[in-house]
Amino acid sequence: MKVKSSALFPLLRSDTQGQILAALVLSERGETASELARQVGTSLPTVTRELGRLVDAGLLVSELVGRRAVYRPNGAHPLAEATAEIALFTYGPEPVIARELATVPGIAQAMIFGSWAARRRGKPGPPPRDIDVLVVGGADLDDLYDAAERAEGVLKREVNITSLTPEQWANVDDGFVATVRERPWVDLQVDTRSEHDVGAGPGGH
Repeated sequence: MKVKSSALFPLLRSDTQGQILAALVLSERGETASELARQVGTSLPTVTRELGRLVDAGLLVSELVGRRAVYRPNGAHPLAEATAEIALFTYGPEPVIARELATVPGIAQAMIFGSWAARRRGKPGPPPRDIDVLVVGGADLDDLYDAAERAEGVLKREVNITSLTPEQWANVDDGFVATVRERPWVDLQVDTRSEHDVGAGPGGH
């Protein structure tokens, strides 16, 4: 099967490679192939194949811990620092923003939309200069802005938060809501801490 090349980082063979690199850069202890498959949302054989390619390229190293192979970035590689920065810049928004939003109570749903989401879904275009995030629920705005600021410190780019109530998000006659729903977005895996029941819509398309 032909693998689609990355629209976010054309030097990578695939988006899966970029997601793996970002996940490992953010990991403090290293990850197994199974753990990465869950994080990336891709099959274990696909992740295992991409890990092998990254190890062969010298960008990752692996070691046996018990019976499991644990993968980490190869800090001795001449391009280690540059690769880590690029991986975070291009594929870091999902895990980084989700991690920061998980500290904020009252979030029913969160997603990245706009140009970054379009690139992530394979639509060609210039590199995004910022990240647009939509949060649905009843979270405190100050808490959301604080989370965005922390994410900006890691991602080195602006994170713009828009907050809507579930009722506002359900109003498909609203121009902003209709535009977001019609265009690509990327769901963020944030723990639901709201009692509101929010329709999933065509998310992640």
